Amino acid sequence: MAVEPAELTRAMARVPSPVTVVTTVDASGKRWGFTASSFCSLSLRPPLVTVCLDRTASTHTAFVTADMFLVSVLAHDQADVALRFAGSGTDRFAAGDTVPCEEGLPGLPGAAARLACARQAVLDGGDHSILVGRVERTFTGGADPLVHWDRAFARPTTALPVG
Repeated sequence: MAVEPAELTRAMARVPSPVTVVTTVDASGKRWGFTASSFCSLSLRPPLVTVCLDRTASTHTAFVTADMFLVSVLAHDQADVALRFAGSGTDRFAAGDTVPCEEGLPGLPGAAARLACARQAVLDGGDHSILVGRVERTFTGGADPLVHWDRAFARPTTALPVG
């Protein structure tokens, strides 16, 4: 028996996820971006990451055809940025808080981390496309990351000892 979408959504809401804004620039110079919490590392050798994008998103074509994209892992104080890039029908770049970063791609200077990626593959992920990026350059900032958990934004607390 298949799991109903609402059941899966409820269960996955209990899984903490990083909050990222993914950006690119198309051949005409137009900037594109979206918020994603489905971001993770895939491989160290070669250095690969994945991010998932809804096939019905207005940004889908731009990203599945882009040669490069930038993942900005948002800092704990950037929830407003996450909400803006998750919305539709507005200019996500109008606030002026994105600037050319790694590989000249639009990024967020205050991000906890940034990863500039060359498109390695686009895989079928059901109602989403899985973008596989080969990491070309990184930046690591000093801010705590923003986390999405239980349908709300959170800031990680003090780490617990392992072992």
